[in-house]
Amino acid sequence: MSNFQTNLAWDTLLELGDGRHGPLHARLSNALRGAIRGGRLPPGSALPPSRALAEDLGCSRWVVTEAYAQLAAEGYLDARVGSGTRVRPLGRAAGGRPAEASPAWVPRIDLAPGLPDLRAFPLGRWVSALRAVASTLPYAELGYPDATGHPRLRQVLAEYLTRVRGALVDPADVTVCRGVADGTGRVCQALRAAGIGAVAVEDPGWHRLREAAAATGLRVVPTRLDGHGLRVGDLDEDPAVRAVVVSPTHQFPTGVVLSAERRGALLEWARRVDGVILEDDYDAEFRYDRRPVGTMQGTDRSRVVLLGSLSKTLSPALGIGWAVTPPAWTGPLRATAGRLDWPSTLDQLTFAAFLQAGSYDRHLRAARKRYRLRRDRLVRALAERLPDARVLGVAAGLHLLVHFDGAVDCAEVVGRAAAGGMRVANLDTYRSRDDAAGPGLVLGYGNLADGQVDEAVALLAATVASSRR
Repeated sequence: MSNFQTNLAWDTLLELGDGRHGPLHARLSNALRGAIRGGRLPPGSALPPSRALAEDLGCSRWVVTEAYAQLAAEGYLDARVGSGTRVRPLGRAAGGRPAEASPAWVPRIDLAPGLPDLRAFPLGRWVSALRAVASTLPYAELGYPDATGHPRLRQVLAEYLTRVRGALVDPADVTVCRGVADGTGRVCQALRAAGIGAVAVEDPGWHRLREAAAATGLRVVPTRLDGHGLRVGDLDEDPAVRAVVVSPTHQFPTGVVLSAERRGALLEWARRVDGVILEDDYDAEFRYDRRPVGTMQGTDRSRVVLLGSLSKTLSPALGIGWAVTPPAWTGPLRATAGRLDWPSTLDQLTFAAFLQAGSYDRHLRAARKRYRLRRDRLVRALAERLPDARVLGVAAGLHLLVHFDGAVDCAEVVGRAAAGGMRVANLDTYRSRDDAAGPGLVLGYGNLADGQVDEAVALLAATVASSRR
């Protein structure tokens, strides 16, 4: 390797210069010192053994040991028998950058919606599935993932969605994606390419879907809700609307279930305008006080795109979702997949094995029981400490909607709660326009520790009381 530079084991490039810049041991000391002070060699990094680095540089071992000794004397390195030579932490007085960037804020109490119980992730069974897959994976599978999703996962998903959600699924029409927002964006790209210029969304509704649709260039039309769900008749007010994003089994954030009459009316609207329904089936697995509601896609697969993911059941970090498209839309959807952002083959096959082994069903059964008990405790605590608030959406899902009278400033509540170490969500985050229902908070209890329920509600009640005008 050239004396001018070396690529060390931690992929740090060192510029050593040539003989005009002094002896080699001094140049090596300067290069290492600069990498440490500049933060390219973080604290705790293990440097190569002197013999190995000397071989890379094509020099004597004395050059390396002399450079290491100089930096150890200056306090940059720590050499210990049995643990090698490592970079020591630097204070600001040394002129370097902080050893680590400040971590993202992690609330002590997490009432944000959109997360499952991350503490309960079935890591052992997931690792077992991963190990089984990795031990038998053909080397050919380690290339770029199939843009449509691995055939094994598409087959297993088709069977699962047919069995559990009452969907009508052909594996050929299942496309694996990153999640519901990703699937929504891809479908909207296909809609725009087909000449559809506007898409309706629920208002209030999950803002990520609204943003995903808008990013494709479609005009997004907020559509109001009532006690029966989306007001289907309002879709006719804009003739350009030929697509709608809806969560019929448990609307976010209101918790309303689209009534049977509205379901029929929405399907009839789609047929009449030659349109498409994007069904967000985001937390259909969690039902507590009523029987599960089947998918709209199972009623008319020619007009409904069924979207789902593991974000609410296992973890959003897995980045696995799916879109089940009408046969006529499968090709146009897949034509939009021009980026290398598909879930990894290993993750897809691990989930397929996890699902086939029955581990997913067992996890969901345990989760439903745990979430129901947590919800019951949360509802009781809210009734005791915030008796004037209206609590909605309790029958299903992982969140509650809490409405207040007009005297509560929910933006202030969110800020004060954050200062106390608790994360909550303002209902206004999910609204596109003013709502006569008044102020409200969306309380997610999926990632709330059971032992924190009473403390969380006590802190929330105190925060609400201090914000009343």
